[in-house]
Amino acid sequence: MPPAPIPVRRAAAADRAEWRRMRDALWPHESAEHADEIEACLRAPADAGAAFVAERAGGGLGGLLELRLRDFAEGCTSSPVAYVEGWWVDPDARLQGVGAALMRAAEAWARDLGLTEIASDCDLDNEPSLRAHQALGFAEAVRVICLRKRL
Repeated sequence: MPPAPIPVRRAAAADRAEWRRMRDALWPHESAEHADEIEACLRAPADAGAAFVAERAGGGLGGLLELRLRDFAEGCTSSPVAYVEGWWVDPDARLQGVGAALMRAAEAWARDLGLTEIASDCDLDNEPSLRAHQALGFAEAVRVICLRKRL
């Protein structure tokens, strides 16, 4: 018997605490801004971006995917492009289809807007993220090294 589908839905105001927890795990050095960014996402027009959450069978959330529309994304030929800004699955829920279910919801959202491409990124040394993207049909477009200089 196949496993039960993973419930994925749009994030809601009631998800703030769990949403923040997952954002803090994904971007620990940026946690001061997370509450403001969650509120901005909740107030944004439905066609400007979306946040999806994966529900756990016993309650609570086990995954998050946030995406926004961008005018441009490296390697893409259309505009606008749905861009995965953040994708997190709790460690104990990984390799169980949670990430794929979140990505399917994101792709459906983009298709409903008439978009033809979805883009994402990962750090050069984040092999698990790269493999997860590739397993879901993403192809590497470019490699980028970002530089900075303190003035």
